[in-house]
Amino acid sequence: MRLFSTTIYLPNRLNARRGQQRQYPLQASSLALIKLDLLIGSGIRGVVLDLDNTIISENDRYVSPGAEEWIEQGKQAGLKFYILSNGKRSHRVRYWSSRLKVPAINPAKKPFSWAFFRAIRHMQLTPQQVVVIGDSRHTDVLGAWLVGCPSIQVASLPHPPRWWEKLLGKHLQNPYPKELSLLDFRPSNYNEKLE
Repeated sequence: MRLFSTTIYLPNRLNARRGQQRQYPLQASSLALIKLDLLIGSGIRGVVLDLDNTIISENDRYVSPGAEEWIEQGKQAGLKFYILSNGKRSHRVRYWSSRLKVPAINPAKKPFSWAFFRAIRHMQLTPQQVVVIGDSRHTDVLGAWLVGCPSIQVASLPHPPRWWEKLLGKHLQNPYPKELSLLDFRPSNYNEKLE
């Protein structure tokens, strides 16, 4: 698994107090490269996932390779999943929630903590049993830290940059590695696909 050299370490308040060692990386190139056995071996029982640029690119062009299979394998291994999305198009979130059979909150207004706590309560777990996985330090990683969850930052899938990403993107997100493959995904109409 490739780790990035530009890691920003936010201390996990709960694990630091107990002196526990995390067996999984703080960053990974893609969702499917995160080893499920390492998560489970570290006491993780639930996963909060970001949607945009983590599972599917914001412009609906690419799907993270192996993400759907990874989620399914995680479910079979006993992990619980929840999607938190700040995306403005709620029909996309409904579509992916239905496709992956994972509950979702949209808009989650990350990094504010209410949606994280709601997801954790829904999974009936404690914050230290839930890892937050997403592509942004300022929403996913920061939100996880605020509620006491560990986090893993994945590389952001290619997408047209927003204005703030042009200014701060390299400080908030890691670009998707050019050597990794991408899967094209272009639904004609999300509403059509849901029916």
